[in-house]
Amino acid sequence: MRFSPSWAAALETIAIPLGAILAALILFGIFVAANGADPFQVYGLMYKGAFGTWFSWQNTLTRAAPLMLTALCTALPARAGLVIIGGEGALVLGGLAAAVAGGMTVASPTAVAVPSMLLAGAVAGGLWIGIAGALRQYRGVNETISSLLLGYIAIALMNHFVEGPLRDPATLNKPSTVAIGDEHMISGLFGTDVHWGLVVGVVACVLAWSVMCRTSSGFAVDMVGGNLRTAKLCGLKVGTLVVATCLAAGAAAGLAGAVEVAAVHGRANASLVCGYGYTGILVAFLARQHPLAIIPVALLLGGIVASGGLLQRRAHLPDATVLVLQGILFVCILAGESLRGRITFASVATPPPAPPAPAPTAASTGTAHV
Repeated sequence: MRFSPSWAAALETIAIPLGAILAALILFGIFVAANGADPFQVYGLMYKGAFGTWFSWQNTLTRAAPLMLTALCTALPARAGLVIIGGEGALVLGGLAAAVAGGMTVASPTAVAVPSMLLAGAVAGGLWIGIAGALRQYRGVNETISSLLLGYIAIALMNHFVEGPLRDPATLNKPSTVAIGDEHMISGLFGTDVHWGLVVGVVACVLAWSVMCRTSSGFAVDMVGGNLRTAKLCGLKVGTLVVATCLAAGAAAGLAGAVEVAAVHGRANASLVCGYGYTGILVAFLARQHPLAIIPVALLLGGIVASGGLLQRRAHLPDATVLVLQGILFVCILAGESLRGRITFASVATPPPAPPAPAPTAASTGTAHV
């Protein structure tokens, strides 16, 4: 069966990620069976731990909130042709900056303290990823390597400040910064355990979609990522667009760290390094860098992460088992990209060539032989 170009693109966009998920589930089932567990029982426990009860839903939504923001850290630069994988570092520094801002505004009203923490986190994360974008644009440094290494540096800086100059003397077993105070913590949505960070993540995705898909600036970024030479010939300020996109991407990841401090931990410590930045890379690739598609994909990956504890208790599997599934899923997604444009059922039918026109005769041209 053949389809029009628009339907072919839509089918390909849906079929490849779904096929990658199915292949990952099959491979993960083989892995689980090799470890002596029943794959169907494991999948049932994963569903129950992610979406089976209201408690599971709350856990999933809480974990999906930072994933939406860290996924934007990879998705936005990808539209400009960059592969940024340093969301974990931006999240950590954003959380540290938010904790410092919270400590400085501990005596201020909540209406001042909370926006200050969110702004500090966004600025810190934006500047950190902006370094990778500037190095790529002006010094030719590969952004994938630089953003990854900057992530390790950010974690080291956080450990240094938390265990040194910014350490709260009252924290003995787990070095942490000074608490921001219960009155400055972000509350739950309508009395639930799901904090307002979920709203922040959804609004950020919608705003990113509005800018990238509905404005001339977003079109310019897509042009830079699609054809750099054409963008330069059109007179676009490529350097400004690249750095600005990286700043916005880092701000999203830094905002995720600020939300984690202001809504979950209440202070900055080693708990910020929990892998949300790396899982956000998987979310962005599975969503094909589309800001709106990030929302449901973050819910799916958040559910997988949330089910790890139940697998450990009921199936006697290590809590890191879900990380194995994430790794398999990432490999399957990358392998699926090689199939793009090669799926025959989604290709456009080529019309048969038209028969050659008959040669003109003397009768048809109105001429006669003399």
